[in-house]
Amino acid sequence: MFSLKQLSPTITDMIRFDHSHVMVTFHQYTKDKAPSVKKALAETICTALEIHATLEEEMFYPVMRQLDKGEPFVHKAEPEHNDMRRIISELRRTSGSDPRHDKLILELMRDVIHHVADEETTLLPQAETLMSKQRLSELGAQMTKRRMELVAPKAGKLAKSHAVGFSGSTAAMVVGAASALLALRTLVKKPSMPGTNRTWKHANSTPGQ
Repeated sequence: MFSLKQLSPTITDMIRFDHSHVMVTFHQYTKDKAPSVKKALAETICTALEIHATLEEEMFYPVMRQLDKGEPFVHKAEPEHNDMRRIISELRRTSGSDPRHDKLILELMRDVIHHVADEETTLLPQAETLMSKQRLSELGAQMTKRRMELVAPKAGKLAKSHAVGFSGSTAAMVVGAASALLALRTLVKKPSMPGTNRTWKHANSTPGQ
């Protein structure tokens, strides 16, 4: 029997996609951009990181601690998230025309890149070794549901920041295409059975959209 949980993107794939989304957004941030564009890009990055960190802390790290109590990164990951939250808070209080804004976004992304490198070379491969594909997909489905809850109150603000930050950029098309591909992986129609008319519906949302 088909299961939406089994057909969902795995939790590790979703985490990698979040990382890619933040990096694509950061690549649009340059010192010569208008202050309003800088603020929009920074807000997209900050909100995406906040949602991503919450999802990992609620749904991924607890599972990994149970499976591998000796893995050092999983124990330092949340303190690293808290360091990023501190910079995000300061960044939001800084005008896009203030030179400190550029310095803060670079400081934030240095931390992000270091964190992502550890996660993608250590924790995610370890998760894929310790858990079956079915379990990873079940966790991915749970993460999708929780993501929708976190994104819903911020949807309007996210859309506005994304539109301003990516205005006129081909990278916006890259992000959109990647989001569409991720969504398609969760859109599965169940074959019709005699006497039934049920279909599977997708339930997916991406950071920063």
